[in-house]
Parts: sequence; structure tokens; C-alpha cells
Amino acid sequence: MPSSAATTVTKTPKDKAPDAGASGHEADAHDFFWTYTEEPHRTRRLAIIKAHPEITKLCGPEPLTKYVVTGVVALQTFLAWYLHETPFWSLKFWLVAYVVGATANQNLFLAIHEISHNLAFRSPVANRIFAIFANLPIGIPYSASFRPYHLTHHKSLGVDGVDTDLPTALEAFVLDSILGKAFFCTFQIFFYAIRPMTVYRVPLTRVHYLNIAAQLAFDYALVRLTGGPKALLYLLLSSFLAGSLHPVAGHFIAEHYVYETVTPTQRNPDNGVPVPETFSYYGPLNWLTYNVGLHNEHHDFPAVPWTRLPAVYDIAREFYQDLPRHESWSYAIWRFIWDPNVGLNCRVKRKQGGRIVGGAINWKESEIQA
Repeated sequence: MPSSAATTVTKTPKDKAPDAGASGHEADAHDFFWTYTEEPHRTRRLAIIKAHPEITKLCGPEPLTKYVVTGVVALQTFLAWYLHETPFWSLKFWLVAYVVGATANQNLFLAIHEISHNLAFRSPVANRIFAIFANLPIGIPYSASFRPYHLTHHKSLGVDGVDTDLPTALEAFVLDSILGKAFFCTFQIFFYAIRPMTVYRVPLTRVHYLNIAAQLAFDYALVRLTGGPKALLYLLLSSFLAGSLHPVAGHFIAEHYVYETVTPTQRNPDNGVPVPETFSYYGPLNWLTYNVGLHNEHHDFPAVPWTRLPAVYDIAREFYQDLPRHESWSYAIWRFIWDPNVGLNCRVKRKQGGRIVGGAINWKESEIQA
């Protein structure tokens, strides 16, 4: 198989990275994996393009996205109305919210993820506005803020203090137990919502204010037209369950947490043995989640839309078929909670590198999507 960038890691104290020249470093099993290498996706992308230049033809917007999003927004709006007289604590209310609502809102989370890469329309402005529309059944305005944080995650994968997908040292320390990990999995939607603001804040723009205004107007109209808060509570509950103990929520954990057993040989940076930091899933839940399970493929080619990610795998199969993968998102959650060798500290971190998108540095759109 063609080689990709090796990621050499080591365990170090939580408040500092290891000495780059250290040899035979004592590994702390309760800390993150630190590396000094470049994130692997850019290196593999260049190697794939060299081997299969035709793969770049897969880039560009997917027209189907706008129809899928519109259908899911309509479904959730209808169900919110349908349940507006159903008691909140009834089995029916929670069952519909868990089975249909959480799945639908996770679909919308990932639609916004897709739209953040300008993959619904060619116009960046059209994508920003459509993301606000996709946000409506989620109940809380977040699409405008998600984009810069997520694109920074791509540009600064694993960079401590920049990639807000990484758990903080405090989270990893406090939640280092079965109960702590269960708490994290149950309420992880709140961790992903609050953590970015504690790491660094992106400046508010007109798109943010439009996102907030549109969401407040939609929520107000929904409460007024249904005569009470239950319709809005259904949407908010759907969003909470979509990021809780739900099969489709497994992708949050499965994408970048290191589940592979890390040997002492791998922990020693002098050995140059790579530890993977992105994992794909090729199962049926991809049908409901814009193929987000093909996560190595997505990070390698973020400008390729969800409908064409399977083609990336097919064209460059020799680069992907031997990479470690997840067979089940539900099992990924189960193992994350119960396996003592897997936890919030099982992430690859870098002390330097990357750049913030939407911060003090103004990227060109072509640079962001590259």
C-alpha cells in the first residue's frame, strides 16, 4: 500500500509537550498522544492526486443536498406541530424524538457540516443562507459559528488550543472513569457547544446575526402558532438526543479517538511507528448522515461532497483499505465507556501548526477548501 505520513506520538504531562529530542520517554498512560509531525491528510491527499489525478474531478457542489435538507426540515416542522398537544413526559413524545427526531436533527447537523464546505451551492453566500435554513429545526442558532470552528479543525487537526474538536486537559482529567465517560457521551452535545468558546472565540459577523435573528423568529412563530412550548421542546429534545446516547451520535467519538492499542514502541518517538488519528466507518448509518463515516476520505478531500465520497475510496482503495476502521458506531460508544484503554485522553495532539479560519487571518475561499 502507498505510504501516508507517519504520525509519531508520545505521552507527556498535560501542561506541556515533550522535549522533541527526548529518547526513551516515560509514557504517562493518562495523557494525550503528542506528535511533532504534520497531520496525515494533506500528505495522503497529495499522494493520491499524484497516483490518481482524475480524483479531483469529484470536487464540487451536490445539487441533491438542498432537496434532502428541505425534506428533513419539513419533516421535523411537521412532527413538532403533530406533537404540540402531546405531554412532554409521555412515552410517545420521547419515542418519536429519539427514533425520528434525533436521527433527523443529526442529519441536519451533518447537512450544516456539508454546507460549511460550500457543497450545496457554488455561491458561498447561498451556502451560508441555506445553512441557516437547515439550522431551523435544531432550535438553537449555531450554523454560522460552526463553520469557522469546523474549517479550523480541518486546517489545524490536533493542534492544541486551536482544534476545538479536541477535549481539554480538564475534561480528560475530570471524566477519566466509566461514569465520567458515560456522562460525556450522554451530554456530549453540550461539550461540543460550549468548548469552542472556552478555547478561543471567532468574531461575530453579519451572518451570525442573521442566523440568530432567523432562529429566534422561527422559534417564536412555532410557539405562537402551536399555542405553547411543546413543539419547540420537541425540536430541542431531538437536538439533545442527537448528540447523546444514540447510534448516529457515535460518529462524534468514532472519527478521531484512538481505539487501537498503543504499544510502548509506538509511544517512543524515536521508533517512528505511526498511530492513526482519523477513523472511517462504512456501515449503513452513512445513508442517514451524508457519508460522514467516510471520515478519512472526507479529511483527505473536504471539497468532495457526500455522494461522491464512496468514489474516493473506490478510486484510491489501496490508500484506504488497510487503515483501521469502525464497524459499528453503537459499539464505538459502548467501548468508549467501558474499555479502560479508551477515553478522552486518546487523541493525537500537536503543540504547533495550523491556522484559525475566521479569526485574525483572512483566508481566501480557495485556500479554505483546498
